[in-house]
Amino acid sequence: MAFKRRTKVKPDFSMASMTDLVFLLLIFFMITSTLVSPNAIKVSLPKANNQVTTPKAIAVSVTADLLWYVNGTQTTQEVLETELGNQLKTVNADDAVVSINCDKSVPVEYLVHIMKVCNKLKAKAVLATQPE
Repeated sequence: MAFKRRTKVKPDFSMASMTDLVFLLLIFFMITSTLVSPNAIKVSLPKANNQVTTPKAIAVSVTADLLWYVNGTQTTQEVLETELGNQLKTVNADDAVVSINCDKSVPVEYLVHIMKVCNKLKAKAVLATQPE
C-alpha cells in the first residue's frame, strides 16, 4: 500500500515580510536624512528659534549707522581688537564669550571682521539673534 502525504511542503518563499522591512528601512533613512543638515548656512540670521544664554558675555554691537560698541562704550573698527583684548583680560578668558549683535542691514564683511578678531584673540564668539 502506497502512502501519500496529505500536506505537501511548498518550496516557495513569501517575500511580503521582506518588502515590508525594506520599506520601513527606506522610510527611516528618508526621515533621518532630512534631519541632517549639510554645511548650509541660513541667510536669515537675525531670527532664530533657539536662544543660548551666556553668563559672561562681552557684547560687540554694530548699529545700522555703522557705529561700533564694546560693552556699551563706543569704539571704532580699527581699535576693536585692542578694546576687545582689554575686555577679555578683565574677564576670565576661558569662560568669556563674545556676543556679536549686528543689525540686519550691516554688511556681512563687518561681521566677518569681528569673527576674525575673536579668532585672533582665541575667544569664543556667538551671533545674537532675535526670537521668531
